Parts: sequence; C-alpha cells; structure tokens
Amino acid sequence: MIPFFPKQIASTGIYLYLGALTTVSLLFLSHAMSFVFIIMGIVWVIGFFLLSAQCSQKWQDIPEKKFLKYLFFSALGLRVFWVFFSYIYYTLNTGIPFEFSAADSLWYYEESIGNRDSSISSIWNYLFIDTTTVSDSGYVFYLSLLSKIFGDNILYPRLINACFSAATVVLLYKLAKRNIGEEGGRIAAIFACFMPNLIFYCGLHLKETLMIFLIVAYLERADYLLRSKKYSVVSIILPAFLALTLFTFRTVLGAAAVFAFVTALVFTNTSVIGNKKRFMLISWGVLAAFTLTGGTIVNEVDGYLEDRETNVENKRNTQTAKGNQWAKYATGTVMAPMMFVLPFPTMVDVDEQYNQQMISGGNYVRNFLGGFVLIAVFSALFITKNWRNLSFIGSFVFAYLGIVSVSGFSNSERFLLPGLPVLLIMAAYGITLLNAKNYRFIKIWYWIVPVMAVAWAYFKLGSRGLF
Repeated sequence: MIPFFPKQIASTGIYLYLGALTTVSLLFLSHAMSFVFIIMGIVWVIGFFLLSAQCSQKWQDIPEKKFLKYLFFSALGLRVFWVFFSYIYYTLNTGIPFEFSAADSLWYYEESIGNRDSSISSIWNYLFIDTTTVSDSGYVFYLSLLSKIFGDNILYPRLINACFSAATVVLLYKLAKRNIGEEGGRIAAIFACFMPNLIFYCGLHLKETLMIFLIVAYLERADYLLRSKKYSVVSIILPAFLALTLFTFRTVLGAAAVFAFVTALVFTNTSVIGNKKRFMLISWGVLAAFTLTGGTIVNEVDGYLEDRETNVENKRNTQTAKGNQWAKYATGTVMAPMMFVLPFPTMVDVDEQYNQQMISGGNYVRNFLGGFVLIAVFSALFITKNWRNLSFIGSFVFAYLGIVSVSGFSNSERFLLPGLPVLLIMAAYGITLLNAKNYRFIKIWYWIVPVMAVAWAYFKLGSRGLF
C-alpha cells in the first residue's frame, strides 16, 4: 500500500499540463488564453501537485490531532488569501467584486439584501411556504441571515465560506478514513485542502461552498450512523436534517443523498451494519418517505424527472442557436461514461468564458486524478470486492453524476462540483492500491489526459466554426 502521493506522479502531472497547455496555445494561437489566465492555470496545477506530494509525505506519520491542525489551517490560509485576492482581481477587471458575467451570484446577493429588513418569519414564509420550489431557498435564507448581521458587506460571507471549506476538508478526512483507511484518508484530505476548484468558489457569492460542506457533513454523519455500533436520536436526526437541507440547495442532491443511504442499507455487509439496525433504519426511512409524499420537495423531484428530456433538448437547442453546432452530440449516452473525469479544461479563449479559463487548471487536475478513480472502482468491483462497504459514498456519486450526465449540464463545472469530494476519496484510494500491474494503466492514462485537453479545445473551436 502506498501511504502518500508519490512525487514522481505529481511531477508527471505538472509536465503533462505544461505540455498540453503549450500544444493547445500553439495549435490555436489566435484563440490562446490571455497571459493572466495561463499563469493562473500554471499556479493552480503546480501548487496542487507539489503541495499534495510534499504534505502527504511529511504528514503521513504525525499524530492525528497535529495532522488535523495542519490540515485545517493550511486549507483556511489558502482560502482566505484567495478571498481577498479574487475580491481585488474581480473589482479591477469587472468593476464590481463579482466574477465575469455574474448572474446567479448577483441574484443571491440582491435577494439577501432585499430580505435584510424583513422578519425571519417573513423570509421563511417567502422562501419555503409561499413557493412551488425550494431549490436555492436554503442558500438565500442563509445569506439573508448574514445580511441581517453584516449588512451589505460582501467580504464577510466569503470569509465564512473559507471557514466552511476548511471544515469540509476535516470532515472529508473522517469520512475517508472510515471507508478507505488512515493512509487513504490523509491523502484524500490533502487533495481537498489544495484542490483548486474548492478554493476557487470561496471567493464567489455562489452556493457551492456551503452546499459541498453540507454534502460532506451529511455523508460523514450518515456513514457514522451506518457503521457505529451505538446510535441515538441525535445520530439519526442529524443526517436526516442535513439530507433535508440538500433539497433546499439543489433538489437532485437531496434525491441522490436519500438514494445513497437506502442503497447502503440494502448492500452494506452485515458485519458493518447489524440486521437489527438495518431493519430499524429502513422502517424509519419508509415512514419518513410517506410523511414527505405530496409535499413541495417530492413534487419538485417528480417535475424534474418528468421534464428532464425536454430540458436537455432545450439546452442543446440553445447551445446550437448560439453557434455551438456540435453540442447536439453531447448526449447522455456519450457523456455518462466520462463523468468520473469531467469537466474538461478550457484552454482556449472562446465566447468570453473567462471563469472557465480561470479554473482550467483545476479541471485538468480532475482529469488527471480520474485515472486513479477508475483503478479504485475496478478494484472495488473485481479485485478487493469490497464494493458493498463502499456502497454508500459510491452510490451517492454514481447517482448524482448519473443525473447530471443526462441533463444539459454534463460538462458544467458548477453542476459537476458536488461529486468532487467523493471522487477525491476514490482517487486517494486508487493511489493506495497502486502496484506494478495497475500502474501500467496509469502510464497509458498519461497519454490520454493531454489528448483530452487538446481534443476539447478542438471541439470548442470547431463547433463554433472558428477554424
């Protein structure tokens, strides 16, 4: 078992990125990214690989409390720095402290400021009672509460984002440790600590940072409930409450969370979860399902499922109308097999997709780690055959990414982001399983990753008729 992220692999990841970036920039020189975005991508990638390799090796044998201290404050420091840096950067380049072409973030901010002078009960009724949909309501309610405390200040919510994101890293360690062991848990947590995408969203007024915290908190508490010999009312109510809050952020997330828990109850080995607790939790779950039947949340899920094909078709038609002629080929059948490695990095300047260019380095990291995810999945199914004990986190990411793959947002970084924490656990597990036999696959993967980056640049430009 490999207990850390090898420097040899980290260095290869950096070299492949620099090679792919250079190739794309030279092949499509007239559409090359700006110098600033190129530097950002290089910093994201070099920072992730070098820090992950160095820290996973230095921190592998230190006591757990010391490890968690280093982990939390490293994550917090990076995120706080990015909050201030991005605030200044966006203000200088857009005129306001919001990202390029800000839409949802501005709406969240304006809604929260508009609710500032209303009573909490009025805000609650507006967002949860007098409405036909609860998706997004949880985040608007949270921001509205912050606006009552901090007024229209933009920095405070983002600094709180940094704290939530750093706490997410610690929770991810606890979740990973129970599922893939101490060594894998530390690698997964370190990946999350330095993951560019998780740092990036701390500087935005979007819901993703808090949403990911709630996802990991739910997975960690529900996993604890499933594996613990002892349980109480609190240990049952807390994951149930966290699952309910996910519906108020993104409906399909709540559905995936419930599906994952039910799947784990059915498939997890009896040695992990006793038959008595299994029966009790299934009975309680059935009762909860009947209680929710007919409510706003269930109606919203039903509506999503009924309209999914229409929504996909409308999304493709919109993309085609905007000049993206090849978008019609990105169907669920095509995208689903690639969900473990998506989204592809945007390394060309097209349609003013500046936000995608800023985070292209992070998306490349996801592509690179995808090879180790595939090793973990293959091993769990066919070699170690411990998939039953990993069925909870596995079914969550399978369910959520599966839903996204058949939607019109299968390469949308924001929509794919909620699956990232579990994918990092799976990547860390894949690394711990490396041996001479499966490393041959990784050597092949080294060729595939840069090809994906170049092919995606060709697709983005070719589908718009730009060459």
